[in-house]
Amino acid sequence: MTSISVPQPVLADRLPRTLVRDAALVVGLAALTALLAQVRVPIPFSPVPVTGQTLAVLLGAAALGPLRSMLGMLLYVAVGVAGLPVFTQWGYGLGTLFDITGGYLLGFLLASLLVGAMARRGFDRRPLGTAAAFAAGSLVIYTVAVPWWMTVTGEPFGAVLWQAAGVFVVGDALKALIAAGLLPAAWRLANR
Repeated sequence: MTSISVPQPVLADRLPRTLVRDAALVVGLAALTALLAQVRVPIPFSPVPVTGQTLAVLLGAAALGPLRSMLGMLLYVAVGVAGLPVFTQWGYGLGTLFDITGGYLLGFLLASLLVGAMARRGFDRRPLGTAAAFAAGSLVIYTVAVPWWMTVTGEPFGAVLWQAAGVFVVGDALKALIAAGLLPAAWRLANR
């Protein structure tokens, strides 16, 4: 049985450790997040669509651990702010941080740290633990996104809570179920 108090390796630690490997994993996570940002489903109740970004962020955090995943998210945000079209709908630029989606981008940084740390505690080894880590990561993203959205728009808490978080709960639950199947299966393969 895996102890939740002793740091455990994450999936990426199964690869031979080199600086090149770590750099490739960081760049790969940023690229995967940019790619899955383009997988979008518009929602009639919100100006922000459901995207594949959170799946990339949280799955990457569990697979890479807290440091590499946060660096991947920093790189993702930095290249988007610098002008590469990596955000949803090929968005880019510094202005993205100051609109309603900026809170999600900043939330990705914190969520990657939390989910990566939970993976280091073995949460990604079992379906229930994986789902719990994804739920915690999603909650962190919402916790940053909702007040950010309120600040940008001046809209009241109730309306923003629904538009910025409530409409995404079902999609994020589905992403957690996908990860709850993928990560424990990946661990079974890695342990063979």
